[in-house]
Amino acid sequence: MTRLRLILLATVAIPLSAVPLAAQEAAETITQGTVTLRSIYDTEGTGSYTTDFISMGDKDTRSFREMPQSTTVVTHKRLEEGGYTSLDTVLRETPGIYVLSNDEGRSSLYSRGFEFDSLYVNGLLTPLSSIYGTQPDMAAVDHIEILRGPFGLFGGPGEPAGAINMGLKQPQDVFGTTLSASVGTWDNRRIEADVTGPLNDSGSVRWRIVGARGKRDSWIDNVGNEVGVFYTALAMDVTPETTVSFALNYRGRDIAPSSGLPTDTEGNLLDLDRSTFTGEDWNRFENDITDYIAEVEHRLQDGGHLKFSALYSKANVGFLYANAAGPAAQDNTVSALSWLHRSYDQEAVSLDAHFSKPITLAGRETNLIVGMDWRRHDTELDEARGRIAGVFDLDDWNADVELPDTGFTNRTEGETEQYGLYAQWRVKPTDRFTVVAGGRLSWYDATATTTVLATGARTVSEAEEKGEVTPYLGLIYDLGDTSSVYASYTEIFQPQTTTDVSGNLLDPRTGQQIELGYKAELRPGLKATAALFHLRDENRAVSDLSNPGYVLAQGEATVQGVELEATGNLAPNWELSAGYTYSDTDYDNTETAAGSEFYTPQHMLQVWTKYSFDQPGWDKLSLGGGIRAFSGFRNIAHSLSGSATTIEAPGYAVVDLRASYNLTERVTATLSVNNVLDRTYYERVGSTSVFNFYGEPRSIDFRIAAKY
Repeated sequence: MTRLRLILLATVAIPLSAVPLAAQEAAETITQGTVTLRSIYDTEGTGSYTTDFISMGDKDTRSFREMPQSTTVVTHKRLEEGGYTSLDTVLRETPGIYVLSNDEGRSSLYSRGFEFDSLYVNGLLTPLSSIYGTQPDMAAVDHIEILRGPFGLFGGPGEPAGAINMGLKQPQDVFGTTLSASVGTWDNRRIEADVTGPLNDSGSVRWRIVGARGKRDSWIDNVGNEVGVFYTALAMDVTPETTVSFALNYRGRDIAPSSGLPTDTEGNLLDLDRSTFTGEDWNRFENDITDYIAEVEHRLQDGGHLKFSALYSKANVGFLYANAAGPAAQDNTVSALSWLHRSYDQEAVSLDAHFSKPITLAGRETNLIVGMDWRRHDTELDEARGRIAGVFDLDDWNADVELPDTGFTNRTEGETEQYGLYAQWRVKPTDRFTVVAGGRLSWYDATATTTVLATGARTVSEAEEKGEVTPYLGLIYDLGDTSSVYASYTEIFQPQTTTDVSGNLLDPRTGQQIELGYKAELRPGLKATAALFHLRDENRAVSDLSNPGYVLAQGEATVQGVELEATGNLAPNWELSAGYTYSDTDYDNTETAAGSEFYTPQHMLQVWTKYSFDQPGWDKLSLGGGIRAFSGFRNIAHSLSGSATTIEAPGYAVVDLRASYNLTERVTATLSVNNVLDRTYYERVGSTSVFNFYGEPRSIDFRIAAKY
């Protein structure tokens, strides 16, 4: 890992000699003809649920109609009013996203039937792992950008779910302070402080510091979750055209975790008290994650820019927990516990250098983006597993079993390196028609070495791809000044480490998507999108029944559907965030797959609306309400022998309410009631032994915030 540190330090050697490593991007405005673009944008201070800009899916910041894919932006105002703390709490209420619940900060995030396996922070890629809890805390985030569907052009290998970008809070050139405190059900309490301002008279040097501390218990017995956050950022305009910025983003969690409930022997969900716990008093989870970001951007007079970005991320995770080792018998008992002990260390580096330049050809506006990126991801995992014999009653659980010897038995060391070259050309053959064409060449090399600590025996798995081509094509036709239709074809690939009976690595999984859509600004500040999508994932590993223990790349998954979304101002003082998703999932040739097939709900509806009164006597009050409604969903768990168990959950709908009152011009009090009707429902299904989770019962949170 010394080499990784040297690479990062070499890329930012000159700036680091002058200032400490901490950063954020300052908003810079560029005027190009009659169109105003900002290379980096923030949504703080807009007071809106929507924004005119989007940067996810492009290296430039553009209007949402210029992006020929389905996108969503969760603005600073929406994050602030929602009182969200972790990424999964936000995405539960975000159109087109389905969250498979776990401990807060450790949930799995799905879009169009696939799980996100990476995140972008200020446009730089970093690994995302639900089991290791690497999601960011919202205290440091200005806005979230979500693109649904394959994102291989600028992202390289990955899952076809799409991309999530965290736009971190930016240092401001005007002094400001925000303080907040909240309390709620299950001894929930959290405090946050956010201070920003200029460091010189001109505002060319700006800084920001954010801190947060939270702790809450759970409706599940023995479960709790603590989080600490420290974020600091510095931005410097070294010339009127050049900005250098640095950031440090730390978050740490201390959790008493739960792994959910078992089913019965046939895979039926159990009717248990929502407080039922299936672990032990010694269940624990801790992690510490720190991201360091450095960026240099030079803006060209013609509206283009040159930019170099670097991210170094370090994660240390440890956990030990027990759960039911199998399904429950008819008398609600399980015959054993399983325990898992892991120590996980991760270091990741992400570098990106690109330029964007407007070019006029034959009197027509075009824009060219050319760049390259390099990433390295090193991990070390120590692991042990075991079972504890006994009879455990789900109606009267024994959480006081003696801690067994959990010494590590295996160590897996992983090294992943990838780099790529990419280009995108945006051209307007006519005033109304835009063509966006691009491509990427990717090189990928990953090795994982597993060692049995007692004997020294080693097993090595590898994956390698050279010069993998990823095309991109988007077509946009403006119907008028406020609406357009689009079509896009996107791809992505995911290398595989398993081999067939001949010892050959399986070909990469490949995802391809065709999307047709309509985007419009229905009224000033109100945006709407309608999209049809067809997504196919090929070369999925399935068991080779003729050669037990080996696999074949013969499986396919197809997801197709419709997405509708509207966000912004329905009328003065009336905000809306609403989305409906219909998706149909089909797995082909996977009856012998080794693993799971998770079917997201066919129907998903996520709506939130807020009205701020302006009548005399009521002008300090805002009322909000929302609904999250999902049809039934299921998981099919396959074994290597070819047997399968289907676990199904019925659909559900949850209603939330919120009221805010301005105590003074600077102080606001907010009362939130979640799951007002106290519906009992399963929010996630997993296997016959674990990962079947009830949704949160009715809860109340009170928050008070002051801005200066």
